[in-house]
Amino acid sequence: MTPKTNQEIGAMRKSGFILASVLEKIRREVMVGMTPKEVSVLAAAETARLGGKPAFKGFEGYPDIICISNNNEVQHSIPNEIAFKNGDIVNFDYGISYEGMITDAGITVCIGGSPDKAAARLLKGTEEALYAGIDVVREGTRIGDISAAIERVLHAYDLGIVRELVGHGVGHELHEAPEIPNYGRAGTGPVLKAGMTIAIEPITTLGSHKIFSAHDGWALLTVDGSRSAQFEHTLLVTKDGCEILTQL
Repeated sequence: MTPKTNQEIGAMRKSGFILASVLEKIRREVMVGMTPKEVSVLAAAETARLGGKPAFKGFEGYPDIICISNNNEVQHSIPNEIAFKNGDIVNFDYGISYEGMITDAGITVCIGGSPDKAAARLLKGTEEALYAGIDVVREGTRIGDISAAIERVLHAYDLGIVRELVGHGVGHELHEAPEIPNYGRAGTGPVLKAGMTIAIEPITTLGSHKIFSAHDGWALLTVDGSRSAQFEHTLLVTKDGCEILTQL
């Protein structure tokens, strides 16, 4: 992956601002009794109001604009009409395109706001792992450094690490090189350069890391029925650190 130009970075900053704004609106407004499809409609309206375009719809044939995965659904679930219940652990994974440049981010929330002890560990550990990975990003960092930092936190929280799903480069396309696994060995893998843009996304479970595909060909679920979480940010690599493009 080559570094982005200043113009491309500017477009990604705007894309990231729109994405962060939409996810924050979802975080504030999602509640018991809402359906994933209603959240998708909300996201579409807010995205249009802010001048962005959804990046997921049509990607490899995906039929909606946002992935909304509930409890034992790990990723890529198509929004449906099943109402959220109190205590559901729900992941909202979304992407925005602005002037042709894409950002990608995700949050996981407890519907009703009061997670049980295990769910609280899942949410805290997964989000903490994201920021542990972010903390090591700078020019000269190797991909394995990020992976190892994430893995250390996830092991400390005794969370399953989904092997098949990884972070990635992002910008011109939703998925660019390099892949960024959530486990690995420090000092290995490609080296980051200033101007590169990447998405880091720990994807975890409360049990086994094993997953399977649902009959719809999109949703991925845990084999053991355990709940799952994901947190994600798009980052701009800089000389001495990184800029989180998908936060307000």
